[in-house]
Amino acid sequence: MSDSDFRRELAQQLRVDSVRVSARAGSGHPTSSMSAADIIAVLLDGYLTLDFQKPEDPRNDHLIFSKGHASPLYYAVLKAAGAITDDELLTYRSFGSRLEGHPTPRIPPTDVATGSLGQGLPIGVGVALTGKKLDQLPYRVWVLCGDSEMAEGSMWEAFQYAAWAQLDNLTAIVDVNRLGQTRETMLGWDLDGYAARARAFGWHPILVDGHDVDALDAAFAEATAITGRPTVILARTKKGRGVKAVEDQTGKHGKALPDAEEAISELGGERDLNVQVATPSGPTEVHRFPATGDELPTWDLGEEVATREAYGKALAALGGQRGDVVALDGEVSNSTMSETFAQAHPDRYFEMFIAEQQMVAAAVGMQVRGWAAFASTFGAFFTRAYDFIRMAAVSRANLRLCGSHAGVSIGEDGPSQMALEDMAALRAVHGSTVLHPSDANQTARLVAEMADHPGISYLRTLRGKTVVRTPADEDVRIGGSRVLRSTDHDHLTIVACGITLAEADKAADALAAEGIRARVIDCYSIKPIDEAGLATAADQTSGIITVEDHWPEGGLGEAVLSAMATHRDRPPIHMLAVRDMPMSGKPAELLHAAGIDAQAITTAARQLLNHHSVTSGSGR
Repeated sequence: MSDSDFRRELAQQLRVDSVRVSARAGSGHPTSSMSAADIIAVLLDGYLTLDFQKPEDPRNDHLIFSKGHASPLYYAVLKAAGAITDDELLTYRSFGSRLEGHPTPRIPPTDVATGSLGQGLPIGVGVALTGKKLDQLPYRVWVLCGDSEMAEGSMWEAFQYAAWAQLDNLTAIVDVNRLGQTRETMLGWDLDGYAARARAFGWHPILVDGHDVDALDAAFAEATAITGRPTVILARTKKGRGVKAVEDQTGKHGKALPDAEEAISELGGERDLNVQVATPSGPTEVHRFPATGDELPTWDLGEEVATREAYGKALAALGGQRGDVVALDGEVSNSTMSETFAQAHPDRYFEMFIAEQQMVAAAVGMQVRGWAAFASTFGAFFTRAYDFIRMAAVSRANLRLCGSHAGVSIGEDGPSQMALEDMAALRAVHGSTVLHPSDANQTARLVAEMADHPGISYLRTLRGKTVVRTPADEDVRIGGSRVLRSTDHDHLTIVACGITLAEADKAADALAAEGIRARVIDCYSIKPIDEAGLATAADQTSGIITVEDHWPEGGLGEAVLSAMATHRDRPPIHMLAVRDMPMSGKPAELLHAAGIDAQAITTAARQLLNHHSVTSGSGR
């Protein structure tokens, strides 16, 4: 059998298996898989270099299905390559199976979860960037894209960045099958229109009949020969290729075929071909950056330092300690202060420009290869990339995010720049960690902890300076808190974080002058929260006031309420948070207007104690 004949037969097998597994599951996307079968058959048999038995080999190419709904095709590939058995293939979409409706890293060699369209290519950019600049290995990144997802803005962030970075180790393959879920795509089969767009962004486009294996072979050969820029193969295909009942028909998306047996017969019946995918060769050594042994910065008690400045200095020091730490920023590095890292370690700093989706995607791509990536921008702007963060959790990614300029305390820039929903958003991500240090020493310790912490970590930093209240040698850890002030007979507890800690301390001074003793807890770890410390305060005081520079929904107050939900004999909890839309102004004016300054805290404390008839002469 000639190479061309084998590839045609392999493509038919991939189609048949896509039909089989969707029929067994009663759902899936076989027609979206069938359109790309010839493309993937040629890639597997001639151009992909990947040891499916050793998916951890750093020399392996990376195959990312950005059109993750074509999972039947992906799993058919794994069977053809010998990575799974036919028995496992038929567990598709069943409870407990590794073969989920859309691919996840539960099944090697899957790098990341896909299925939310517009993400695979931006992540592929991150992996390709890692190969060029960090690993410094010659592996290639192949990304299968759907034509429908070309409407996503994140795809064009990826197109723009990949060309700017000259990622000639990246090949995007667009399966132009014309049909989306409900109708024809914007461009249909206009390959020239796609090519013009790609060319304008600096890519090398190749137009090809996506069902002609010989033409596809020539296209892949051309793609691998291009240097200095990425390549996109634009393949004209038909959805449901090979089965008349569904081929190029609307209304067939996301459904098992109506008569699977007839479809399989039309495709020539079941086959049991195995493809010998090329395995990598050559040196396996991954490039490593030297560690210089820097120490984390510390500050003296009483100094005034912005936590964003502490973030930059701590990250730079961490980069000196560890050669695997890298940093990315969304073109605000002189505000987030990641520029400190950039100056110290320019070879490990990546400017991602004003493209937050691509920034987070690149960080996800870098962690695929084991790099400890920290990505920073204004806290408010991570909302642009929220779906990427959500999907990073599905990918079981280790991701470190730093959002600066949090809350109304940023002042005159106004509400468009104020992160007021960030803690809620990040708390809602599965397995996430949310941190909001009040001073520089806390920030440095938490940055170091984030480097090895699994899952998605978010550090919230401040624009303005705060007083250093935490001794440099104090134990600061994820899940901890610190008691700023207390006595054995406190009447109430004030729980604060970030900028509101100073306001809580002022309020405690004012209350003390009235004979009211207030315990102040610095809750720098919002998730996980220090339940034991809060429980002690609940047992020893008659009420809790939470105060935060954040909307009331989903922030510190609700984290405390959640932690105390099942606490026996829980005292009353009163939440102070930003409740009205802020405006431009000076930080002190805005804290006062929001009702989260010292005056508001003292007023709330009096009301709480008076309401519950607690005298100033005794605690709980």
